[in-house]
Amino acid sequence: MPGILIIAHAPLASALRDCAAHVYAGCPSQLEALDVPPDASPESMLPQAQAALQRVAGNDGAALLLVDAAGATPCNLAQRLARAPVPATAVRVVSGVNLPMLLRTLCYQNEPLDALLGRALAGGARGIAELHNDETSDPPPC
Repeated sequence: MPGILIIAHAPLASALRDCAAHVYAGCPSQLEALDVPPDASPESMLPQAQAALQRVAGNDGAALLLVDAAGATPCNLAQRLARAPVPATAVRVVSGVNLPMLLRTLCYQNEPLDALLGRALAGGARGIAELHNDETSDPPPC
């Protein structure tokens, strides 16, 4: 089972993890959050990120990194982890993390890393929708 590591500007990563724990009371142990302070550089956060990655990487050594904004410090940090992963670790990075994306990845966390990546992308995209104030319309499916 791939691990999931959320890397985002403080306090978003922890807030998303806490929301997931609220929705799924038995949140998996292979979920961690790394909040990046405003003045941090990727270099200064790299040791913490490497340690978090080692903790969440599953038995198969796989991890999905969910970051908030492409090109920002959390994303740059995640890309460094992906380019130079710890031995025997497969890492994929997805930017634009939101709560629907996270919940969907948790629902399907038992799938292989590549399939989980697809679920994350679909969950994030499907979680963004205009909602109409019409009593006859059903909410979008999850």
